[in-house]
Amino acid sequence: MRAEPTVLRLGDQVVAEYAWRPDLPGTTSPRPYLHPVRTMAGTVVTALRPVSHLHHLGVSIAVADIDGHNFWGSRTFVEGHGPAWLHNHGTQEHVRWAQRTPTRLRHSLRWMSIDREQLLTERRTWSARPIDADSWALTCDFALTNSTGRALRIQSPAAVGRAGAGFGGFFWQAPAGLGECRVTAATGNGPEAVHGCRSPWLAVSAAADERSWWTLVFIAATPATRDDPWFLRTRDYLGVGSSLSWDSPLMLQPGATMARRIVIAVADGILSRDRAAALSAEFAT
Repeated sequence: MRAEPTVLRLGDQVVAEYAWRPDLPGTTSPRPYLHPVRTMAGTVVTALRPVSHLHHLGVSIAVADIDGHNFWGSRTFVEGHGPAWLHNHGTQEHVRWAQRTPTRLRHSLRWMSIDREQLLTERRTWSARPIDADSWALTCDFALTNSTGRALRIQSPAAVGRAGAGFGGFFWQAPAGLGECRVTAATGNGPEAVHGCRSPWLAVSAAADERSWWTLVFIAATPATRDDPWFLRTRDYLGVGSSLSWDSPLMLQPGATMARRIVIAVADGILSRDRAAALSAEFAT
């Protein structure tokens, strides 16, 4: 049953809304998501279900293939065949709240297959804190535990032959903006310097209108997170992800837990490369 979103708030300002029990079609692989996320000036920096990709849900945790089950939505990439519609869409379900305050949302979830097998349990936390007058930090912590009696194969479409499609894990669907966006990271400038690469941070800036810009700085805040490649797409849509699997599957053993932390600086205007690097140093552990 759908529930009203809960919010993250800094002072009197709502900076993000969390749909923790949404009403979504099964083909989206229903899951909780953040949308809208706003800058301090109120500019929306997330997109929900764009026409070309109806399964993209603001900011969420989504995985294309867990032991043959689709927790990403839409078609499944089948090795030797290509994208196919399969009856295999899973669901992420809220279990209980551990904390719900204006600046911190912490809850437990279960990842259920279409035939109601519980594959994973999860602890997830979203938190907000101010940085300065023009920016604030959103932190995403999640820990996934294998609740089956077998090893689970977690993989992206790239792991089964779709070149460059290394998505799966944390994913941010951003508005397309006006014109080309600006991309920079510790590994260089431009999408080709980021996509599929490991970098402690990456920054994306785009025009909200003719007079204003926004910037998102994605920070891999733990050693395990920094070992994950970045997925970046600027053609057709603007999406940024931290990938749990790229060229090869990630195997999660029975009872094992993997944890990741990503901090996103949400800013009005264009942040310099030096400022993005300084934020990374501030928030990394």
